[in-house]
Amino acid sequence: MQNAEYSCEYGSAKFYALCGFGGVLSCGLTHTAVVPLDLVKCRMQVDPQKYKGIFNGFSVTLKEDGVRGLAKGWAPTFIGYSMQGLCKFGFYEVFKVLYSNMLGEENAYLWRTSLYLAASASAEFFADIALAPMEAAKVRIQTQPGYANTLRDAAPKMYKEEGIKAFYKGVAPLWMRQIPYTMMKFACFERTVEALYKFVVPKPRSECSKPEQLVVTFVAGYIAGVFCAIVSHPADSVVSVLNKEKGSSASLVLQRLGFRGVWKGLFARIIMIGTLTALQWFIYDSVKVYFRLPRPPPPEMPESLKKKLGYTE
Repeated sequence: MQNAEYSCEYGSAKFYALCGFGGVLSCGLTHTAVVPLDLVKCRMQVDPQKYKGIFNGFSVTLKEDGVRGLAKGWAPTFIGYSMQGLCKFGFYEVFKVLYSNMLGEENAYLWRTSLYLAASASAEFFADIALAPMEAAKVRIQTQPGYANTLRDAAPKMYKEEGIKAFYKGVAPLWMRQIPYTMMKFACFERTVEALYKFVVPKPRSECSKPEQLVVTFVAGYIAGVFCAIVSHPADSVVSVLNKEKGSSASLVLQRLGFRGVWKGLFARIIMIGTLTALQWFIYDSVKVYFRLPRPPPPEMPESLKKKLGYTE
């Protein structure tokens, strides 16, 4: 039965490899698709005098650089976020299995939110190391006029100026921004899916068709995305300013931006991240469906625990 329905076993090497591939597609494609929006957002954060709002930012960019200018930085975005997606989703599945085996079945259920948080934080730690060099190049290309127009120009130039440090100096602020974001993204998504099947969807997941399941995935992804955007926005503002300025530090930038400054551009980011997260989960789950990967249903209380708590006679 197992083999007919699924192409591989849950937790096998093939399972993790295909999950990683799903991550590559889901992060690489979605982040590349929103490059124009991301470009304007970065410029608003770095130069608010010139780029006053989201629409103003678009029109100024179009006037100065034309339509092609909106795609600036697409190559480092695609490469960087594909690597990040591979690590983020691939390692998330690895750590989820690893940690739940460490906890044992009952604790893995009781502590499932903490499990999602720990697994996603562990995965993101590695994912950011993979992303950092490309993120640094992307911000340079997008926000420093005349610095470089392509990844091929930017990378050697950065290496010549600051050595390898140029590519990794943003890794700590990236962790500040991405680890809370990813913890929120995964834990919020997992719990929202659980809640939707419990309270909103009129029938259990096993009775839902694949397209119906993917709609639930999309909705849960969007809800998770809104929370993600809010949680990680202040750090995102700091990262954008930091990468632009040589020799500045996170604490200095924070002091200068102040409380109101770090929330600039939040509305644009909620729309962007909400849509992004929803699409990422949708693509990731679609890859799982397409390759017939085992997709465990929302967690249920183990029988042994029900007995302990007296739910079953």
